[in-house]
Amino acid sequence: MGSRARRRASRKRKQRASENNGLAAAAARRAAESERRNQEARERLEPLAPGERPTVVTIGAVISAVLSLSVIAGWIAGVEVTTFDDFGNEVGEQRPNIVSALVPALLMGVMAWGMWRAKYWAVLGFQALLAILIIATALGLVAATSWRQVVGNIVILAVAGTLFFRMVKAMARIQMPERRPPGGR
Repeated sequence: MGSRARRRASRKRKQRASENNGLAAAAARRAAESERRNQEARERLEPLAPGERPTVVTIGAVISAVLSLSVIAGWIAGVEVTTFDDFGNEVGEQRPNIVSALVPALLMGVMAWGMWRAKYWAVLGFQALLAILIIATALGLVAATSWRQVVGNIVILAVAGTLFFRMVKAMARIQMPERRPPGGR
């Protein structure tokens, strides 16, 4: 490699290093600005009063309780569900066994109780189920074959998305420590 090529390579390395330093500085400024906005948002939040429960969490608790009770009621009423073989072919309809009904009913019931008591873990679990529902509904929207399926999926997406979004702030308030006055104990 000639001296001209070495100088050119050296200049390019220096230029890349200065560009990387500029990118790192810009990233640091964005991170600092983002942290400042996060801190302002935290300061605007009010911790929950004793016994208080955000409305969206109450709605989630009611939805969970209704789902839990409907699974149990459906099983008691003898509702049959469509069954599939290992290859995804529809086999027929049959009544699910008790475990297949009790596990989701128990899960939703515990989640309803936890959200009614404004427990962070319950709200987080409900949000996880909402996220799964949103993904499944979006995929269902892609595979929809009738306008009714499209409308139904859009309604589910709107409701689940709204609940998910509003629960973020509720979760922040639930996990907030109580504020103490400055200098107080």
